[in-house]
Amino acid sequence: MAGSTSPAELDDPSTDVVVDQDKPWVVIVWNDPINLMQYVTYVFQKLFGFSKEKAEQLMMDVHLKGRAVVSSGPRDKAEIDVFRLHEHGLWATMQQD
Repeated sequence: MAGSTSPAELDDPSTDVVVDQDKPWVVIVWNDPINLMQYVTYVFQKLFGFSKEKAEQLMMDVHLKGRAVVSSGPRDKAEIDVFRLHEHGLWATMQQD
């Protein structure tokens, strides 16, 4: 049978990124030069239900340390939290803990 080709055997591609489904995702809010500290505290209270004291503590972490973890959980929840923070003008990212 001239011209017939058989499928070539390929190795499985390897990836450098390994996602462990059991590890929670964390949402990080980063410091920015735009939002006032009072506003950041307000957003943390509104979106996450933190007490004023907890929201102020997280806001000070953002201000002094440059970032703070504000929530953790499954990936879909983290994506929603990041989206909501962006809607309020805050710079937020997520990563697997």
